[in-house]
Amino acid sequence: MAKIELKQPIVEEISASIKDAQSIVLVDYRGLTVEQDTRLRKELREAGITYKVYKNTMMNFAFKGTDYEVLTTYLEGPSAIAISKEDATAPARIICKFAKEASKLEVKGGMVEGIAYDAAGIADIAKIPSREELISKLLGSLQSPITNFARVMNQLAEKGGASACEASPAEDAAPAEETPAE
Repeated sequence: MAKIELKQPIVEEISASIKDAQSIVLVDYRGLTVEQDTRLRKELREAGITYKVYKNTMMNFAFKGTDYEVLTTYLEGPSAIAISKEDATAPARIICKFAKEASKLEVKGGMVEGIAYDAAGIADIAKIPSREELISKLLGSLQSPITNFARVMNQLAEKGGASACEASPAEDAAPAEETPAE
C-alpha cells in the first residue's frame, strides 16, 4: 500500500471538517502540560469546536485549492487546528482566553468568515462577545425602556394617577375665535 493511500483519508477528514467552517484557528501547542491540553480540549468540545493535531503536510494538502490556502504560511512547527461550524468567534475567544493562563499556547493565525487573520487579528476577534452575550445585551437594552415605562405607569396608578393625567379645565376650553381687525 502506498503512502499516499494512507494519507488520503486524513486529508479528506480535514477537508470535510473545514468545508463549512465559520472559523479556523491554528495554534502551536508545544509546552502545554497534559492537564492543560485536556482542559483546553474539554472547553473547545463543550463549545462545539473540533480541535485536532494534524501533520502540517496533511493540512497543507487539505488547504490547497481552497479559500484556506492562505493559512499554509502558518504551517510551521507543531500545529493544532480548531474548527467551528456555528460560532465564528468561539475558537479565537476560548483559545486566547486559555493562552492567558497557559503562556506556552501560541496562536499562529486563522480564518474567520472567509477572512484570514494573523495572531494579532485573532486576538482582536477574541474580544468580540459570543452570539448569546450579544443577544442578551440586545434583549436587556430593549427591555429597559419597557420596564421603566411600566414602573412610571404603576407609580401613577398608585398615586391615583387619573388626576395627574387629566388636563386642566383651562386647557380644555376652546380657543377664542379671533375677529379680524377692521
